[in-house]
Amino acid sequence: MSSITIYHNPACGTSRNVLALIRNSGEEPTIVEYLKTPPDRATLTKLIAEMSVSVRSVLREKGTPYAELGLGDPKWSDEQLIDFMLQYPILMNRPIVVTPLGTRLCRPSEAVLDILPQPQRGAFNKEDGVAVVDAEGRRV
Repeated sequence: MSSITIYHNPACGTSRNVLALIRNSGEEPTIVEYLKTPPDRATLTKLIAEMSVSVRSVLREKGTPYAELGLGDPKWSDEQLIDFMLQYPILMNRPIVVTPLGTRLCRPSEAVLDILPQPQRGAFNKEDGVAVVDAEGRRV
């Protein structure tokens, strides 16, 4: 079993780039396609706590029912926002990566480099062609 877990959406370019960066370090992570297998309340709460971020910062607005549900309204408690993410997993921002070095919402995708235990093994360009890692495995 891998020491790295990615909460992944294969339809998301950022999530695909993060997965590729993990693999470029020589690791094969445990992949949780959270839209098919959403985390339970305890797991989601633990992920948010480990990232030391607010519940609101994990909410995704684009391409979700965020506006329709009025989630920008400060009336919603953290518990209620977590309820919404459990009911509508698409509201969970991605990708979230868990490694022995920490848990992080990896936006932008190169943020994953800060928590990978192994260095990059070679050059890496994002899907849009932007260089992230050079041929020696160093961050660009």
